[in-house]
Amino acid sequence: MLGKIIIAEKNVDYYDPNKENLLDKLSIRTPEYIGNGKKTIALLDCGCKTSIIKNVTERDVKILRLPWDWDISGEKVDGLLISSGPGDPQTCTAIVEQVKKAMTIEMPVFGICLGHQIMGIAAGADTYKLKYGHRSQNQPVIKTGTNKCFVTSQNHGFAVDNTTLPKDWNPLFTNLNDKTNEGIIHESGRFFSVQFHPEAAPGPYDTTFLFDDFLKMIK
Repeated sequence: MLGKIIIAEKNVDYYDPNKENLLDKLSIRTPEYIGNGKKTIALLDCGCKTSIIKNVTERDVKILRLPWDWDISGEKVDGLLISSGPGDPQTCTAIVEQVKKAMTIEMPVFGICLGHQIMGIAAGADTYKLKYGHRSQNQPVIKTGTNKCFVTSQNHGFAVDNTTLPKDWNPLFTNLNDKTNEGIIHESGRFFSVQFHPEAAPGPYDTTFLFDDFLKMIK
């Protein structure tokens, strides 16, 4: 919901951040390598948090951190991670094309938050703006096909529409408060994403195992 504060009867226009290219303001400008390891993953920086980088590098994997709109086709990497970030995922067409390229060659792909929404679009699904966004450190999600519930940190205003997922994609997690989608996975198991933050700092840490699940695919 847009809002504004009027001071001393001086009116101002509404500012809608979703109409701006916020990623271009937040992403790095030039590629950089971070950490050490025999395997390397490309990290498309959509406004990436330090905690994402920490969770990957502490698992002995090197990161090639790239600008949000970088063409990954010329990079020698073993997997692709799309970071969290702000804004409407429907404006991220450059990243969607990169994700499609990675999935075409069956490169392991993992998306977080905005990265999850981008993966949904790349898969062929739609996204929509939530009436009430998820903004807290105690959002409960349940893993599809299990009774396992996890406490997660979330900060987003858009969601993937479950009803538009192609037949070879399935919901991975569901929000227990409003039943919205919290993750998707391809039937091959090589591409998956989550709406919440498994790298949350200062926590909760319930879902950090997702980094292990992703990195197992490239080792």
